[in-house]
Amino acid sequence: MKLGVGLPVSGSWATPDRILPIAARAEELGYDSLWTFQRLLAPAGLADQYRSVLDPLLPLAFVAAQTWRIRLGVAVVNLPFISPVVVAKQLATLDVLSSGRVDAGLGTGWQAEEFTATGASLHDRGARVAEYVSVVRTLWTEKWPEHAGRFYQVPRAEFAPKPVQPRIPVLLGGTAPAALRRAGRIADGWISSSSATRQDVRPMIQLIREAAEQEGRDPETLRFICRCAIRVREAGQADRPPLTGSLAEIRGDLERLAEQGMTELFLDLNFDPRIGSPDADPQVSMRIAEEVLDAFSPGRE
Repeated sequence: MKLGVGLPVSGSWATPDRILPIAARAEELGYDSLWTFQRLLAPAGLADQYRSVLDPLLPLAFVAAQTWRIRLGVAVVNLPFISPVVVAKQLATLDVLSSGRVDAGLGTGWQAEEFTATGASLHDRGARVAEYVSVVRTLWTEKWPEHAGRFYQVPRAEFAPKPVQPRIPVLLGGTAPAALRRAGRIADGWISSSSATRQDVRPMIQLIREAAEQEGRDPETLRFICRCAIRVREAGQADRPPLTGSLAEIRGDLERLAEQGMTELFLDLNFDPRIGSPDADPQVSMRIAEEVLDAFSPGRE
């Protein structure tokens, strides 16, 4: 099972002097990937980890210049908020700058205020996904791409530079049955939400695999990626939620997720309010992050 790390993108520790050391240390310790997420606005009452969040793609470009092997993933860019041509250009550029290390996570969004602010519609979100994915793949692969669809129009034109990878992996989010089946039909993998670990993910994975088989695809080629929103706390807490507790307890939770069928996990401290909040002490956040990185290092015996 592959293991990745969430970059510091939320709250007080999301600064250049902390992002780069985390990326470099993760690569040094043998982690497979670095991840970010998107949040445009934080209306009153939203959780602390959403109050101050960096753009999801720029931090990946920032660390691309200082890393050489580790993959760079976004989980996720919400597709209703931005044209597929713009996203395709941004991700192709990042793939060029990183020498072919990009994983492209796409989602449909959920926060009404962000739809209003971007001029997007909450209606037909799911219906747009398949066409959106088709557009970005066409742009990445065809010499003279063009598209005429229900939602998107792309005049015949050259799109360059192309990505370094022959096929940037497109990973879809979502937990509704329709979203899961869609991932099985058209995506290269599925990315769970931060709350998916509260339940058994096996039924969701099985639904994706069945949809892939019905489409004539080999489900063994799909990636199943879990954002593990870990919270390091004292051991032995009563009614301990998954991924909250001591390092040993969290390790057990990770093993259970692997047993349920997840092929990749990434440890994301941004969703801990003691770390991802603008009010958190960034020095404490870094100390916890360094402890976590060392404890779960893929090279650790």
